[in-house]
Amino acid sequence: MTVEYYPEAVKELMEYFRRLPGIGRRGAERLVTSLLGWPREETVAFGCALGALHERIGKCPLCGAWSENGGACRICSDPRRDISMLCVVENMPQLAAVESSGKYNGRYLVLGGRISPLDDETGEGLNLQLLRDRVGSGEVSEVILALSSDVEGRATAVFLSELLADFPVKLTRPALGLPAGANLSYADSATIGAAFAGRTGV
Repeated sequence: MTVEYYPEAVKELMEYFRRLPGIGRRGAERLVTSLLGWPREETVAFGCALGALHERIGKCPLCGAWSENGGACRICSDPRRDISMLCVVENMPQLAAVESSGKYNGRYLVLGGRISPLDDETGEGLNLQLLRDRVGSGEVSEVILALSSDVEGRATAVFLSELLADFPVKLTRPALGLPAGANLSYADSATIGAAFAGRTGV
C-alpha cells in the first residue's frame, strides 16, 4: 500500500520508527498518528528527550550497564548490594529481567553482546577487560553466567569459563526453569527466580 499521500514530515518519521525492532509500516503509521494527537508541548518534549539520549546516557565504568551521564549506575552505587557476587549478562534487557525476579542482590557485568562463532563474532568489543578487572579485584567469590541458553549463549558461557579459569572464583549458571534455546530477556520473573535459586556449577 502506498504512503505517497502522506506529507513528507509524516513519511520521514514513519521511516525512523520502522528502524525499531518489531515495527512495520502499519505500526509506524499508528505511532505517528498517535504523536500527531499529542499536545504540541508534549511532542517537543519527546523530541528533546530523543535528541539528548546519547548525551544523557552512557555506560557505567564499573559494570557496563546504562547510566546517567556515564557515571556509576544505581546498582553499583548501592552499598546494600553483595559485592562478592557478580552476575554476567549479555545486555540491559537481561539485567532488567534478573532484577525483576527479586532473587538476586549482587552486582552485574553487562557484556554488551555475546560470542557467535557462525557469524565470526569472537568477543571483540565485549566488556571482557572490565570483567577481568572485576573478578581480579579480589572482591568477587562467585560469578553467575546468566546467559541465554541458545547456541550463542552457550558458546559465550564456554568462552567465559575458559577466560576466568585461572581466577579463584566459583562459576555458576542459572539452572531450573529456563528452557533450552530460550532467550533470558523474555523469561518471566518467577522462572528467573527459580533458575537463580537452583543455579549449578559451570
